Parts: sequence; structure tokens; C-alpha cells
Amino acid sequence: MSRPLRGRSPRPLPVRELMAVSADGSRLHVEVHGQDGAPAVVLSHGWTCNTGFWDAQIRDLAVDHRVIAYDQRGHGTSPAAGPGGYTTHALADDLEAVLAATLQPGEKAVLVGHSMGGMTMMAASRRAGLREHAAAILLCSTGSSRLISESRVVPLRAGAVRTRMTRAILGARAPLGPVTPLSRRILKYATMGAGSAPDRVDTCARIVHACPRASRVAWGHVLADLDLDEGVRELRVPTAVIAGAEDRLTPPVHARAVAAALPDCLGLTELAGLGHMTPVEAPEAVTAKIRELVTACLPVRGTAEVEGNEEEVA
Repeated sequence: MSRPLRGRSPRPLPVRELMAVSADGSRLHVEVHGQDGAPAVVLSHGWTCNTGFWDAQIRDLAVDHRVIAYDQRGHGTSPAAGPGGYTTHALADDLEAVLAATLQPGEKAVLVGHSMGGMTMMAASRRAGLREHAAAILLCSTGSSRLISESRVVPLRAGAVRTRMTRAILGARAPLGPVTPLSRRILKYATMGAGSAPDRVDTCARIVHACPRASRVAWGHVLADLDLDEGVRELRVPTAVIAGAEDRLTPPVHARAVAAALPDCLGLTELAGLGHMTPVEAPEAVTAKIRELVTACLPVRGTAEVEGNEEEVA
């Protein structure tokens, strides 16, 4: 069993843990849940989170899927970044390393990215590893550019003042400290819908507060200047998009722009009353969309070989 970690809850299912090594030597903590040979799903979490963010999806999907989740560099139990530092290029390198370490050559999977995890897919859109292994992609609560100008975390009218304040928040070096009733209220306001259940708010607070400060700050600077619009246009894989209608961190304007730019968009789902943390706030909806993509886009392993053999016999 995976050992309990700060900001995580114990996992109910067996898990195999390994380290993937990225192009710059950075080591990435990877968990593989479920049975070998089952349809594969790869989960990539967002800024300040860790694999515990996907606990609801892992519990549901690992019963009949092979679920691969990893800690982004500098998050969870993945060490601080190596020479490649904190960049969108490094995000793409890391994803390729995880895919190579966990999937067989040519094996397809459904890739799921939340927030910075979705940006990881955009950054890797031209990479051979993504094109080799991605059968479909689900982008949850994410954007490709203009994050600080569109953010509504600061309750001011759009403009230079709000943008400067948002940039300062993303790069703030102050420690988050322990989870308190006040910090939970702040996190809920910034990242979750008003009706989010207290236990789900607490889950997100524990995860976010466990993120190492140096990594939080470094990635905050990356997000403030993000521009992955070209990456979206090059994401030539069937892709679905989910967004919370009340998301203040990446408002639905981002999801709509991404959906419009995708070469093969399978649709945009806006979830009423929900904020930025959609996989935790609405786990059933997100898991259902993942299962839908697996059914529609992921061939049963061995099907292609059987069809090829039939053609040879004919």
C-alpha cells in the first residue's frame, strides 16, 4: 500500500510506486493503480496539488482500469526540479517520461489534466510521446494564456490593478502555514464553488497547504506569464473540456477559448455552481467523462492485432 503522505489520504486499493526520470534528470513519483492489461488512464494534477487530488477518480476507475497518477516536479513526493527548472517545456518532458515508464510502446491511454495538468497536455502537444500514447484527452478547469488578466480571484473590475494583484498572489512567498478555519474559507472562495461540501474543501486545503513553498512560487511565476495558445492548436487528439461555471481562478472564458481552438474537440461541459477544483467538487461528473472517453476512444488491447490477423487470413 502507498504510505500516507502530507495532504493525502490512504489509498484503499493496491498501488505500485515507481520513479520516472525526466529529460533533465528530475525524478517523478508515479503511482500505478489497478490491474495490468486494463484500459489505461493517466492523471496529471494542477498547481499546488499532488496525486491525492485524484483519490475519488482512482477509487472508482482502478476497479476496471489501470490508473497512472504522478506528482508534478516539486509537488508531493517528486523532488525539486533538476537543471530544467520550472517551465512548460519541463512539464512536457515530465509527461513524456511518465508515459514511457508506464506504457508499452504504442499503447494508448486516456490522458486527463486538471489546471496545470491540462497545460501539461498543451505543452506536450507536438511531442512524439503524447502522439504515440494519447487516445483521447480530458482538460479540466484549465486555460492556455491570459491567466492573470482573466482571473476573478481578486474581487475588482478587470484592469491593470486587478492584474497586478493577481500576479502578486501567484508569486507570493509567504508560507501557507497550517490549515485553519480562515485558510479553508479563503481557499474555498478562490478555488471552489459556494456550495462545495466541507469535507471536499478540507481535502483541497490539506493538499494545497502541503505543497512546498519554493515549488508553489516557481510555478506561480510560470503561470502568470503562460502562453500555450499554439499548443492548443497543435493538440491533434480527440479532446473534451470540463469547466466549473463559477471558477474564479480559470473562469469559463478560458475553457470556451480552448474548446474553440482545439482541432478535434469532443465538446465543452460547464458544471453549474462549481469552481476550479472540479475533480474534487464533482468527482462523479469528471469520472463519468473519463469513462466515456475510454469507451469511445480507447480500443480494447489486442483488437488491432486480431483485425490485422483476420485480414491476413482473408
